[in-house]
Amino acid sequence: MSRRIFCTVLLTAVVIFGLVAVSGILLAQGHSPDAFEQVRQIQERHANGLLAIEGVEGTAIGYNENGRLTVKVFTAGPGVAGIPKSLDGVPVKVVVTGKFYAQPMPDTPPGLEKKDDEIDPTARFDRPVPIGVSTGHPLITAGTIGCRVKKDGNVYALSNNHVYAAENQAKIGDNVLQPGRADGGVNPADAIGTLADYEPIVFSLTANNEIDAAIALCEGTVDNATPSDGYGTAKSTITTAALGQAVQKYGRTTGLTRGTISEINFIGNIGYSTGTARFVGQLVVVGTKGRFSRGGDSGSLIVTDPDKEPVGLLFAGGGSRTIANTIGKVLDAFDASIDGEE
Repeated sequence: MSRRIFCTVLLTAVVIFGLVAVSGILLAQGHSPDAFEQVRQIQERHANGLLAIEGVEGTAIGYNENGRLTVKVFTAGPGVAGIPKSLDGVPVKVVVTGKFYAQPMPDTPPGLEKKDDEIDPTARFDRPVPIGVSTGHPLITAGTIGCRVKKDGNVYALSNNHVYAAENQAKIGDNVLQPGRADGGVNPADAIGTLADYEPIVFSLTANNEIDAAIALCEGTVDNATPSDGYGTAKSTITTAALGQAVQKYGRTTGLTRGTISEINFIGNIGYSTGTARFVGQLVVVGTKGRFSRGGDSGSLIVTDPDKEPVGLLFAGGGSRTIANTIGKVLDAFDASIDGEE
């Protein structure tokens, strides 16, 4: 091969490689499924490196102020050094959130001041109890009944592992209460069912958790609708989360709140009383008026607004962000389905 031919071939290869690289970057800047997949691959490729930076608590995919798909990096505080401005051509945006924690009710929460004529989700309700109200294993403070699910002809209450299984410490067959212990629930007088199954949480920064969830057998003791000031009954058909999707939830502490899915494919560290766990593939929600959730809202079902299609199971938060499992992963783990409206 002559030198001229060799140079021509080499130049052609360089041009083709450059076009492929540029097209990949341009594709990653769009809003198509292919663009999202490009960004997801880049985010996941760099996730461990980002999380190794001191002060980085998580990463996810969202839009920046210019409407471009962006890798968001969540930090414990401002001024975290070593975070790149971009990753393989995809912009990076730093968001200060503080650390993320699972959200059972703390021992001394601020609580909500309820007027006498308002429904109090922390109260004891006549059986069958509505969803979205106080519940918990006797070992924990209080969380939220997410919804009613069905499996093999039986009905169950769905909530988090850290609400119904006390961060892996409970035994199958243990009672679950309504209201939760911190709200005056007494075992066994206020039992509404028994722990039937839960997904163990692996407390490690090298293991990937996908759900924080548990179900309790509740025959005849749990309804499938929220109190009258909530969104009502969820649809039985679930949906896939999308950026900018309008959502709502009803929870033990903050009642009915609305928000939007601000980021998806969250990968990050969640603090529990037992330790810290790495979660992957999570949803992130920001409230439209104030915070979407607070301590005690753990276990709430997140549904679309206004269609009420289940999309996530709330379990953690930090700053203005709420973190949720994708509901499809939760239901698949228990081979269950939402017991809601058709």
